[in-house]
Amino acid sequence: MTSAASAVPSAAARRRWLAAGIILGLAIAVLAFGLHRLANRHEFVEHKMDDPHDIPTAIAAAPDGSVWFTIDAASAVGRVRDGRVIRLRKPTENLEPIGLAVAADGSAWFTDGPAKQVSRMTPAGELTSVTLEMPIARLGGVAVAADGAVWFAEGSAYSITRLKDGALKRHVIESVRGGPYGVAVGPDGSVWATLQAANQLLRIAPDGTMRAFDIPTRGSSPSDVRVDAQGVVWFLEFRGNKLGRLEGDKFEEYQLGEQNVGPTGLAVAPDGVVWFGMLRTGSLGRFQDGKIRAVKLPRENARPYGVALDAAGNVWYTDISGYVGMLER
Repeated sequence: MTSAASAVPSAAARRRWLAAGIILGLAIAVLAFGLHRLANRHEFVEHKMDDPHDIPTAIAAAPDGSVWFTIDAASAVGRVRDGRVIRLRKPTENLEPIGLAVAADGSAWFTDGPAKQVSRMTPAGELTSVTLEMPIARLGGVAVAADGAVWFAEGSAYSITRLKDGALKRHVIESVRGGPYGVAVGPDGSVWATLQAANQLLRIAPDGTMRAFDIPTRGSSPSDVRVDAQGVVWFLEFRGNKLGRLEGDKFEEYQLGEQNVGPTGLAVAPDGVVWFGMLRTGSLGRFQDGKIRAVKLPRENARPYGVALDAAGNVWYTDISGYVGMLER
């Protein structure tokens, strides 16, 4: 039978156990730190513009794996293919080319305000354009529908305009405070737009019926808009510093921080994860399960503007400091 005295560990045994505990604790801490670093490690691939004056703005991914982007104040459109950046020449210089979308055939549609045109460029660089018969053209976002129709925000005509087979059809907004900016097409064929000055979302049903939805935050200045696979509408509030969501008639808004991060660019993944740019903090924003997380870009002076997702789920972005980059999935 063991006595009480013999059951008490010796001093030497206690020292050995203490040392073993310290070693085990350090090992667990090192492992936890390593897992934390692994979980927060992000792989970026960035392409610096050859021309130091190039300012990449809008961005869109094509089915063939290439990525298109527009260039402010340049007579060219950019394309990234197989790790190479290509500048495709166009006859006119484009200012604030914020409208860009890629069709199913891999061609890019973009707005050209100074030329008063909506243009299409093929991967081979062939350019065709439709001229708008307007004294001036203030143009916003572009979206391509499943039927091949191109929709774009035409601020100078207070219209969300449809272009198909060379014919234009304007859906004129009743309020002169419309200020159309972003455009997206939902899975049911409905077209959604942001009306910045009116602080509204606009829905154009497939039969042409129009309905406006008042955004809860006043003066939010809604900008980019996307519709996910379930028909939920996501949008950014540039001045409101929020990510917005509309399902049915119900709005939800998510604050992006105490200070305005400058939310720009918007993309929604098939799994429902929402990505956007944080222009003023040099980060990409990621929204999932009600939580917002910022992913810092690799350079201190980064200014992400446009955001797009490719077929593999990689996040592409334009950086107005002169880069096009990709965050690997």
